[in-house]
Amino acid sequence: MAITQSAPSSETVEQTVEQTVEQRVASPELDAAAQVLGGRTIAVLTGAGISTDSGIPDYRGAGAPVRNPMTFQDFMSDHQYRQRYWAGSHLGWNRFDSAIPNPGHVAIAELEAAGRASGVITQNVDGLHTRAGSQRVVDLHGSMDRVRCLDCGQTFVRADIAARISASNPWLDSPDAVELSPDGDVQVTDVDDFVVPECSVCAGLLKPEIVFFGEFVPISKFTEAAAIVQRADALLIAGSSLVVNSGIRLLDKAARSKMPIVIVNRGATKGDARATVKIDDGTSETLVALAAILRG
Repeated sequence: MAITQSAPSSETVEQTVEQTVEQRVASPELDAAAQVLGGRTIAVLTGAGISTDSGIPDYRGAGAPVRNPMTFQDFMSDHQYRQRYWAGSHLGWNRFDSAIPNPGHVAIAELEAAGRASGVITQNVDGLHTRAGSQRVVDLHGSMDRVRCLDCGQTFVRADIAARISASNPWLDSPDAVELSPDGDVQVTDVDDFVVPECSVCAGLLKPEIVFFGEFVPISKFTEAAAIVQRADALLIAGSSLVVNSGIRLLDKAARSKMPIVIVNRGATKGDARATVKIDDGTSETLVALAAILRG
């Protein structure tokens, strides 16, 4: 099993941010973004790029490995697929759960607390916005910290399921490090003896409350996200390449309402042509600098 570097400490991330904020403040792109967002209520949409400074890798960023994630159809069709998924997801859970919000998450929470943001919509399943203090968070693709029975609908705290997996599969917790992916999963090959957790209420099929590839974002979730955009006067997109359809639909909604759109992302996104301002840079340092300007 591949061994990866540990997540950067909060002190390291904050030092990096502090060292670069001054030059970000002086950048014309940041100044332009602050001008179009100033005096407006902002809806925030985030993707995997905002969590890289918390040690969670990006799906599509530069250097991201090619992955073939588990599809919903695979998960439902075969017990061996479920063995592989739950074994890998469990190995990644401790690292994933121990990740801490970085200054970018905190900057967004501070904008909301100051009344400058109508809420945050995230394509991530890491729960870091909530831990950073954001109050109005829509997890478009669900959250890894909850598990649901697909048969009876009972929900469980992920930590409880993790404890059950460890008790049934003590051999699985031996690796010291794992190769983490954005959905909290890792690659595991030998899972023939893995005991898949089942619902303690009805012995039904358990699945983390996240949207797998091949599933649709629940209508209720998208409606909540659209409401955050509707209550805003501008849209700020951070750390998303906008490849996933749900993000593009929200950008479309903002564009139809003639809202200014600011995109912060390393590399090109599918929304760049419709952005009022595009900042091609890291999310943490850019969001910290932008929030400082907007808070006055």
